[in-house]
Amino acid sequence: MSSDILSILQNNAHTFSKGQRLIAKYITESYDKAAFMTASKLGKKVGVSESTVVRFAVELGYDGYPSMQKAIQEMVLNRLTSVQRIEVANDRMEGQDVVSTVLQADAEKLRQTVDMLDREEFRKAVQAILDTDRVYILGVRSAAPLAQFLGYYLNYMSPNIHTVTTSGEGEMFEKIVAIKPEDVVVAISFPRYSSATVKAAQYCRSAGATVIGLTDGKDSPLGQNSDFVLEAKSDMVSLVDSLVAPMSVINALIVAIAAQREQRLSRIFTSLEQIWDQYHVYEKQEGGNGL
Repeated sequence: MSSDILSILQNNAHTFSKGQRLIAKYITESYDKAAFMTASKLGKKVGVSESTVVRFAVELGYDGYPSMQKAIQEMVLNRLTSVQRIEVANDRMEGQDVVSTVLQADAEKLRQTVDMLDREEFRKAVQAILDTDRVYILGVRSAAPLAQFLGYYLNYMSPNIHTVTTSGEGEMFEKIVAIKPEDVVVAISFPRYSSATVKAAQYCRSAGATVIGLTDGKDSPLGQNSDFVLEAKSDMVSLVDSLVAPMSVINALIVAIAAQREQRLSRIFTSLEQIWDQYHVYEKQEGGNGL
């Protein structure tokens, strides 16, 4: 079943009953809101029963309403403007505890990521980083903190880490123009996908470098331009992108690499601990009675 729900509605419009036309009209005109409505809520919005909405989804060729809803969500995730995200988030949060809603949604994304992350792809990504002397990490806009976090820890494990977080395509290409076939690139992008990151990944791959894409699917614009894809769920629609699951995958990546670089890290951190202690880099917590 194609995920292009708008085309499906258009092609089947001549077969719709009066109630189905109301559903189709609302989805077409307000797909950003319809994507996150239950069948009951959508039915109430257009003035039909919940069962009518469910039957409508089945008659369109979907397994049920959840399948049709997923198709709408997949279509809109990369189309929503920031203003639309705010509106959708407010509709979803109405009358609910924000803390519980957001944290439970993030926890669900973590559970989904555990199931969807290909362990063999993960192993190959780890090995690729271990086998190279130079790693580029690309992440712009909301993905920039993820790139910086990964770069911060990889700098302890490898002497040649380049973190690129500039969002301008011209500047990004200036940073990666020296890419070589033996290099590895970790590119990070989620909906709304950064065109600069996708184009940079495509360029690096064409230059022969190994591209590891951290994104929400192999069929995403970044996934299609990666040699190995680390999938993580990040589809909470709001002004703020949900990056809990991608960050957790990055944590796993760091831990896996660190396990193979144990001796190097031990030497580095033995020296660093002495420096940190000498220059009082960290606050020391007193034990005992707190004196």
